[in-house]
Amino acid sequence: MELNRIVHSSGIASPVTSRRGLVARLRYLDSPAGRAELQSQGVSPRTIRTWMKDKGKISPTSASRERIDAAYWHRRRENLIRSGWLVRHLDNEGRGRRMEIYPVDQTRVEAKYRRDLSTRSITVRYIWGDLVDAWATRDAHLVDEIWDDVISDLDSDYNAYAYVSSVGISA
Repeated sequence: MELNRIVHSSGIASPVTSRRGLVARLRYLDSPAGRAELQSQGVSPRTIRTWMKDKGKISPTSASRERIDAAYWHRRRENLIRSGWLVRHLDNEGRGRRMEIYPVDQTRVEAKYRRDLSTRSITVRYIWGDLVDAWATRDAHLVDEIWDDVISDLDSDYNAYAYVSSVGISA
């Protein structure tokens, strides 16, 4: 989802494969919640203690680096949601954010059934709190309801955008 892209664009830019990226992620995860997340990714408490003690000197396997990266992004996502930063960022002081809606690719649809749909752009306001909450709880039904509210502002052709190939948010 596009919200994942926004979360990833606000995090540590250095890859986990670099020393800098690895150490930065371990520093971010050096908390009870971060350690718990590492454990939920399958890292043993003993390994976590070793990593936290020798952050700059460790050389974890590629599988361990993937676990560290997954734990980092999960904690980052949870922290941005909990702090309210993501909602504030998207709400933009009530001005909302511009959303580009890309229609479903119809190249494989038989010509007589194909619809000529273009990319639509709309400014979306006031739904961000509900949308982030639904995304955080993985409530697909509520996300669908919110999406119906968004596309109803597209006037007469809104049903054509009930299913789309992708959505872009200018955030």
